[in-house]
Amino acid sequence: MNTDTRGRGWSRFGALLGGVISVAANVAHSYIPPAGAPADWQPMPGAVVGSIVWPVILFVAIEILVRVAWPVGRQWAVLRFGGMIPVALVAGVVSYRHLSSLLTYYGEDRLVSALGPLAIDGLMIMATGALLVIGHRTSTTTATDTNPTTQDAPDVRPRPRPQDVPAPSPASLPVPDERPQPVPAVPETPPAVPVVQDRPEPVPAVPAAVVRAIAPVMTNVPALGGRVSDWPAPPLPADLLDRARAAAAEHEQANGRPITRDELRAVLRVSNDTTGQIMRALGLTAPRTSIASVNGTPLPEAAR
Repeated sequence: MNTDTRGRGWSRFGALLGGVISVAANVAHSYIPPAGAPADWQPMPGAVVGSIVWPVILFVAIEILVRVAWPVGRQWAVLRFGGMIPVALVAGVVSYRHLSSLLTYYGEDRLVSALGPLAIDGLMIMATGALLVIGHRTSTTTATDTNPTTQDAPDVRPRPRPQDVPAPSPASLPVPDERPQPVPAVPETPPAVPVVQDRPEPVPAVPAAVVRAIAPVMTNVPALGGRVSDWPAPPLPADLLDRARAAAAEHEQANGRPITRDELRAVLRVSNDTTGQIMRALGLTAPRTSIASVNGTPLPEAAR
């Protein structure tokens, strides 16, 4: 037995049993004599037939509601539930009251009379829903089995062997095209374009008023000629000369000899040329340093 169709027999039996019991109970309700009826009272045939209508209407309404594949959409949902639910609700209420009145007529208490009809009509509704679920599963499984895959099957045809392939006929071979190919035309050399040289921009002329203004100044500038070393040195600051004079006097008083050029440069922290200018300006002479030996050889006294 397939698992998708399991319980189909019980569902059909439950729907049939609920429908038969509901019809029988409604027919039995039509035979309940009204109050003050004579002993030979019999129900009218129309009342008996009318009692069967209500459970049948309920059963058919439920079947249409759950078995029809309604389209998706708001208007279809309104038609489905707005049309079928009121019909099923009215038929169910009438059938429920008939069954409840029958149980009360048979002497059942209030609880049994209130809940008993729900079991009968509820069995019919639940069995119909179970049949709907089984049918939905069966249709889904069938669609899957009929369309297992959309992938194309592999081509298992044998490939032709070399001896089975026919040789091409001479007529089918391509014939080479022996027509001469067109020679592309050589483009003519364009005429040379002369290169335009950039003209130098003219030097603006100096106004005559400017020349007359600076001429007296330029005539008073002394001409410098000869080597750069022969040019006159710039004047030394007076404070620098005073510092050099004081340093020389202090050194001679402390050491008993004139200050040398290197010692004066170290005190003043100026360049070697500036130190020479200061010593020449102040009349300072650097003492000669006696050389006692050359490469470890003592010199005679006369050579010193």
